[in-house]
Amino acid sequence: MKKIMLTGDRPTGKLHVGHYVGSLRRRVELQNTGDFDEIFIMIADAQALTDNADNPEKVRQNIIEVALDYLACGLDPEKSTILIQSQIPELCELSFYYMNLVTVSRLQRNPTVKSEIQMRNFEASIPVGFFTYPISQAADITAFKATVVPVGEDQMPMLEQTKEIVHKFNSVYGETLVEPKILLPENQACMRLPGTDGKAKMSKSLGNCIYLSEEPDEIKKKVFSMFTDPNHIRIEDPGSLEGNTVFTYLDAFCRPEYFPEFLPEYENLDELKAHYQRGGLGDMKVKRFLNNVLQAELEPIRNRRKEFQKDIPAVYEMLKAGTEKAEKVAAETLRDVKAAMKINYFDDEELVRMQTAKYTEE
Repeated sequence: MKKIMLTGDRPTGKLHVGHYVGSLRRRVELQNTGDFDEIFIMIADAQALTDNADNPEKVRQNIIEVALDYLACGLDPEKSTILIQSQIPELCELSFYYMNLVTVSRLQRNPTVKSEIQMRNFEASIPVGFFTYPISQAADITAFKATVVPVGEDQMPMLEQTKEIVHKFNSVYGETLVEPKILLPENQACMRLPGTDGKAKMSKSLGNCIYLSEEPDEIKKKVFSMFTDPNHIRIEDPGSLEGNTVFTYLDAFCRPEYFPEFLPEYENLDELKAHYQRGGLGDMKVKRFLNNVLQAELEPIRNRRKEFQKDIPAVYEMLKAGTEKAEKVAAETLRDVKAAMKINYFDDEELVRMQTAKYTEE
């Protein structure tokens, strides 16, 4: 079986460091291993419209922002197929067929859907498209026969639902769809990077993000305002690492080579943590170190992005070529699905012969 990877993002704004450590950085690493036969990276604009239907221009404008962030981070259109979801009609048709395999109560139990509904204050006025987007996501994954899907921890319930749909379809119609495997970040801190305010989720709508394309002054401003340990009032006070956003970010971003360059009095992150915990280390010193780390990590991304921005038509041509290639793959899967469901009436010669014989005998 071919090794195929699929993942993607909703184009509701520029991508932030949570996207980067949660999935994007790993995608680039996996792309460059050469271990995969195909890699599909989706800009999920149709999913973005499920809760932005009254503001399609927001989605439309952000497609190029996401594409630029992809390229800046190192996704290579020669190695990965970057596509726009809405331009592949087969995905909608697959979603429709899969809807018959999922109950309303099962969707209501999906933890990711429940938390997203609560965050958006939908309550009883949930758009049907938003409510059923786990089914749409299953269509995206199975359309490209993805065997591996790298995601953040918050997306695990979505992948579990996809696996359920695959199992249900195959048990009813015969072995047709490929069941994907979930690939989580290896670094525990990257599972779900908190917002700069210490809240559990980094979100564009909450304004607690650091964007990949952020300018140096803005990064510094956000780092210096980060949530730490509220009980660490004086430098000599022992500090806590639990729930301390600055140290969570260091866990996600810090590399050994940054200590000789930015903080030579410490050998590694464990030494820095131990000093903070026993007291005698101020929050601002740690924040200055984190700022240096983030500046070093994000500067090359920001610079590459500015280069790609110089030729926007070329970026759209790249998206068009990737989408056209992806549609051919999705069309093959749709043909397989319709054949398995026996709704490929005009391609089924046996059906025509059977019906002909039936009425000839009469």
